[in-house]
Amino acid sequence: MQQDPGEMNDEMRGRICLITGATSGIGLVTARELAACGATVAMVGRNETKTRAAVEAIRQQTGNAEVDYLLADLSSQAAVRGVADAFQRRYGALHVLVNNAGAVFMRRQQTADGLELTFALNHLAPFLLTNLLLDTLRANTPARVVTVGSMAHRGAHIPFDDLQQTKGRYSAFGVYGQTKLANIMFTYALARRLEGSGITANTLHPGFVGSNFARNNGPVMNAAMSLARPFAINVEKGAATSIYLASSPEVASVSGQYFYKCKPIRSSQASYDVAAQERLWQVSEQLTGLA
Repeated sequence: MQQDPGEMNDEMRGRICLITGATSGIGLVTARELAACGATVAMVGRNETKTRAAVEAIRQQTGNAEVDYLLADLSSQAAVRGVADAFQRRYGALHVLVNNAGAVFMRRQQTADGLELTFALNHLAPFLLTNLLLDTLRANTPARVVTVGSMAHRGAHIPFDDLQQTKGRYSAFGVYGQTKLANIMFTYALARRLEGSGITANTLHPGFVGSNFARNNGPVMNAAMSLARPFAINVEKGAATSIYLASSPEVASVSGQYFYKCKPIRSSQASYDVAAQERLWQVSEQLTGLA
C-alpha cells in the first residue's frame, strides 16, 4: 500500500530502521511501508543508481524525507564493516534492523574473503552486521532484529564438515536451504543472548514471492522463475510479515520465533538443536573475525 504524501502515518516516527537488500522485492516494500509509518529509513543496496532511484521513489510516495541509503556488496566482510561504521557515524542510533538481503547462485563462487558466496552473503553477512550493531541497538531499546529466512530450510542441515562446499557436487538450492536454516538458528541463538535486554530477534518465511529473486543466474533460471510466477504472491504480501515484525506493537515483546503470514509457526526440527546453534555461532565468529 502506497501512502499519499501528506497522509503519512506516524506510528514509527522517531524510530531508525536499517534494511539490507532494500532496492527491490520485499526489501523495497518493507522500506517503503516503514517510511510511510514515519520511520527514518536507511536502505542498503549495491548499485548506486538503482539505490538512489529507490530512495527518491519512496520519498515521493510517502512524503517522508528521512530516507537515505548506504552502498555495499554484503558478500564482502570489509563492506559489511564499512556499512556498520558509516551507519553509526551518520545516525548514531538504531531501533530496527531488517536483515533482508539474500540470493541463490547456480554455481559455486568465492567471495573476496575466500568464502563460499551463498553462505557468506545469506548467513555470515547478517551475522556480522547484527553483531557489529548490537551495542547501538542496546543503547536504543526497545529495539528489534528481523531476519528473513525461508521455508527452504526444511530438510536442510548445517554441513559443519564442508561449510565452504568443496566436497562433492554443488547443489545451489541445497546450499540456499542450508543458509536459510542458518538464519533461523542464528535468530534463536541471538534471542537467547538478548533475553531481558529490550531487543527482540525474530525470523520469518515471506512466502513464494513474485520478485527478481534468483534472476541473477542467467536465461534458464529466468525462464523457470517466469513459469513459476503465476503461483507466486505479490511483493506487498511477501513483505507483510517483515513489516509486521519490524513495527507492530503486537510483537513488541515476542522474541526467538519463526513467523509466516504474521503468525508464529514451528520451524524444522533441526533448527531447534541448541548444540548445533551454538556450534554455528562459534564457527561464524571465527569466520567473521569476531571470535
